Amino acid sequence: MKQWNGNNFRLGMLGGGQLGRMFIQEALNYDVHVHCMDPDPNAPCKTIASSFTVGSLTDYDQVLAFGKDKQVVTVEIENVNVEALQELENQGIAVFPQPRVLAIVQDKGLQKQFYADQHIPTADFLLVESREALLKLAPEMPFVLKLRKGGYDGKGVQIIRTQEDLNASFDGPCIVEKMVPFSKELSVIVARNQAGQTAVYPTVECEFSPTANLVEFLFSPADVTSEIEQEATKLALKVIDSLEMVGLLAVELFLTTDGKLLVNEIAPRPHNSGHHTIECALTSQFEQHMRSILNAPLGNTELVSPGVMINLLGAPDYEGEAIYDGLQEVMQLKGVKVHLYGKQTTKPFRKMGHVTIFGDALEIVKATGRLVSEKLRVIA
Repeated sequence: MKQWNGNNFRLGMLGGGQLGRMFIQEALNYDVHVHCMDPDPNAPCKTIASSFTVGSLTDYDQVLAFGKDKQVVTVEIENVNVEALQELENQGIAVFPQPRVLAIVQDKGLQKQFYADQHIPTADFLLVESREALLKLAPEMPFVLKLRKGGYDGKGVQIIRTQEDLNASFDGPCIVEKMVPFSKELSVIVARNQAGQTAVYPTVECEFSPTANLVEFLFSPADVTSEIEQEATKLALKVIDSLEMVGLLAVELFLTTDGKLLVNEIAPRPHNSGHHTIECALTSQFEQHMRSILNAPLGNTELVSPGVMINLLGAPDYEGEAIYDGLQEVMQLKGVKVHLYGKQTTKPFRKMGHVTIFGDALEIVKATGRLVSEKLRVIA
């Protein structure tokens, strides 16, 4: 691979959202030139990418044209044209994560089958092709129904509790998943480079918003035993090594009420559950993603302080030009760092930014986090 910190090295990023924006902010420290493509002409990466192309991430020809003059192509979103990326790889361009990995992740059915084949613990599941097939199957309720393709941020998931829910269920290829009685939702970020070197971040704990069905709070480190921490680390490494994946991988886990860990889903890119690493770890997840795809030595993942991350979502009932109500007030609080994503307009539950709170003790940081959550709102 060419020397990657210079004008002649071109790193392509499919997707120009907030994950790409934070990736570029870290890449700039190493003089790595990142070129982005996104369908939104006002995507968050537009103002800081070395070049910005407006284009469809799912169009074969556009993805192929974008990637052909790059040394490395990566993604900040999974919904991309895998066939075009495979052709780029065939032409000798490094694509990380590899197209075969993206193909598995794009289809939750293939993802679940991969776990079964590799003896990775996950919730019991069945595959159905249509609502008609689901009704014939008549699985025991309640259960979770997930679209095999296209779901993200809680979309594409239904909890089926009643016959009415069943009659209004998705009509298409889906996973039927047994309801898991869990006590915590956890996440582990792991990285792997081409040399096979791996690095794992401490496990984090996620608290979901019941209204938005998105992570509202993230706590680091997770309140789990050392045995659970070790098992979560082991599982994350098993997943990325089994995939032989190059890049950064988020492994989302359930801790069941009887103390077992189950892999729920994976995301082969920087992830919402790793945003706290910008302030709270020696190496941020975004720098680690860059290191892994450039086959550089991976960075140290130790925490420098406990932290809480809050997703800054558009407030319900507001749509239009974004106003950050309470911003100056929370900026006065000790250990509070605000990250705004450069999105000019807000709508209900849109991810507009995040806030990291860090300090000496997790309980104090949590209390400050609750205060920030009350004070800071995205309105219009």
